[in-house]
Amino acid sequence: MDDLNKPLGQGPSPKTRLSIGRLAAHGLAAILVAMLCGFALWVAVVRDPLGGEPVAEAPIAVQTAEATRLPSLPESPSPPALSQPQEAAPKTVTIIDGSSGKRQEVVIGSSESKRSSGDPRVLEQSRHGPIPRISSDGLRPSDIYAHKRSAAKADPDGPQIAIVVGGLGVSATATANALSKLPSSVTFAFTPYGADLDTLVSQAREKGHEVLLQVPMEPHDYPDNDPGPQTLLSSLSAEQNIDRLHWLFSRMQGYVGMINYMGSRFASSDHAIAPVLREASRRGLIYVEDGSIARSQAGQIAGANKLPYARAEVVIDAVPSAVEIDNALKRLETLARGGNVAVGYSSALPASIDRIAKWAKSAQGRGIVLVPITAAAIRPRST
Repeated sequence: MDDLNKPLGQGPSPKTRLSIGRLAAHGLAAILVAMLCGFALWVAVVRDPLGGEPVAEAPIAVQTAEATRLPSLPESPSPPALSQPQEAAPKTVTIIDGSSGKRQEVVIGSSESKRSSGDPRVLEQSRHGPIPRISSDGLRPSDIYAHKRSAAKADPDGPQIAIVVGGLGVSATATANALSKLPSSVTFAFTPYGADLDTLVSQAREKGHEVLLQVPMEPHDYPDNDPGPQTLLSSLSAEQNIDRLHWLFSRMQGYVGMINYMGSRFASSDHAIAPVLREASRRGLIYVEDGSIARSQAGQIAGANKLPYARAEVVIDAVPSAVEIDNALKRLETLARGGNVAVGYSSALPASIDRIAKWAKSAQGRGIVLVPITAAAIRPRST
C-alpha cells in the first residue's frame, strides 16, 4: 500500500539501496573465504608438491647383488701365478711445492712396474721406490752401467771428446731421433718426467749409450722459471732436498750419474748443493754439469767428497743454428787436442742431433775419439 501512495517516478530510497549492496558484498566475501579455507585444507591433507598437475607412475625393479649374479659356470683350473706384477696404467699426481704452495701435476708410472733397466745388486728400496746404492761388495752404479769402452778407460790414443745430449724422455719423437742417429758413445740424459722411462733407458743402454738422470735445480728466477715438480730448492732443508732427490732417483734406473737441469741459484750455494753431492757420492754415482752455471760450487765440493765430476766446456747448441753448432763442435776438437777429455752438452733439438751425427761420422778420420761421459769423470776435473 505504501508503494501505491508514493508519487509516480520515485524508486526505493537511498538507504534501502545501500543495505542491499552491503548484503551482496558480505556474501561474496564469505564465498571467497570459504574457497580459501577449502584450498588450504586440501593442501594440508593431500600434500601434493606438484599442485595437482597430472603425473604418471612407473614401477622400477631394484635388483640386489644376489639377483644380478651371472649363472654359475663349470669350474676351470686356476691360472698360474704371474712371476712379475702386471703393468699398471700411468697416474697423474699433484705435487705441492713446500715453499710456495704451487700445485703441479705430473704423469708417473706405477711403482709396481717392472724395472727392467736396473741391476738389483745396486738398488735399494725407499719410500718412493728403488733408488741406486753401492752394493754390499762395493759395486757402484757408475761402474755397473758404464759403457764397456769406458770401463776399459777408453782409447788413450788421440784427442777424446764426450758429448751429452739432454732433454730426452719427454718427447717420443726426439728420443727416437737420438736413438736412431747418434753413435753409441754419445751419452743420453733423461728428464725425470717422461712416461715409461725404464723402457727408454733400456733401449738406450742396449744400443751402448751411457745414461744420466737430469735433476731439476732452482734457477735465479724461480718460480717464474720452474724446472718442474720436486725441484731442489735452496730454501729447503738438506733433509727435504734429499727426499726430493730420492723421488727423482726412483723415476728410472740404469744411469751412471746425474746432471743438473737449470740450477743457477742452487748450485752456487754451498749449503744447498753440498748435501746433494755427498748423497750422490754415497750412492756410487757421478756428477756432471751442463756448462750453464757460471758460479757453480759443484767442482770443489765434488773433489772434497771423492765424487767423479765432469763439466761441459762447450754448450753445443747455445745458438741453435747449423753454422753455430758446427763451430761449437770445432771448439770441442781444439780443446780435446789440448790433452784432456773435452766435454760438450747439447739439447735434443732436431738440428742439434743431425749436426752431431754428421760430425761424429767424420771425427774419427781427423783422429778424434768419441768417449762416454764416465771416461771424462774418472778423475777429478778442475773448475
